[in-house]
Amino acid sequence: MRILLIGYGTMNQIVARLAAQAGHEIAGVISSGETDYPVFQNIDDADADVAIDFSNPERILPLLEQDFKTPLVVATTGQKEDIVAALKERSGSAPVFFSANMSYGVHVLNNLLKEALNQLADFDLEFVERHHNKKVDAPSGTLVKLLDTALESRDGSYPVYDRSQANHQRGTGEIGVSAIRGGTIVGEHEAIFAGLDEVIELKHIAQSKDIFANGAIKAAESLINKENGFYDYNNIF
Repeated sequence: MRILLIGYGTMNQIVARLAAQAGHEIAGVISSGETDYPVFQNIDDADADVAIDFSNPERILPLLEQDFKTPLVVATTGQKEDIVAALKERSGSAPVFFSANMSYGVHVLNNLLKEALNQLADFDLEFVERHHNKKVDAPSGTLVKLLDTALESRDGSYPVYDRSQANHQRGTGEIGVSAIRGGTIVGEHEAIFAGLDEVIELKHIAQSKDIFANGAIKAAESLINKENGFYDYNNIF
């Protein structure tokens, strides 16, 4: 499989390493930085079987305005609604995949969250995410996905991102959201269900960024055999 990399930061450098170990080939990159690979401006310019994006909204959104037929895996976080809308618009001419977190374990966490929401409807719910001090968006795209799942399940619920000015008890529909940034934390996401005299926690800990790169590669391996359309972890495999 020949892969076009969109962006050549830390994550796609890991993709390049793991792809080579899996017998794949890097066809080139779309990047403004220095690289040993051929550099392209447009997705379809490269002779690639699939493109994998780990960049930023400023880079991927203009590319999504192009007409292209190369299957595309997008893992960029930030401006999720804009990116998903653009991908769905392009899904008529190419198979496209999006996930705010390329770890399959996080997909499982979201499914467990759905079940917990059904069974723990009267429990207070709080979300906490932790990442390294270089991450620029907060809360993370993954936490936004988990929050969306909770908001869809609980009528009348709403997120609270800051309680520093609050002078009242916790609201009935309140869902607290906390983001921690520090050190080299790869990524942690936690859902805390607090009831009367008991607490249940669902938690995913990423111990290496390799899990995200491997997730993108596995999604790409499946996507190249798909018909045109929009895919995520619910329908890619």
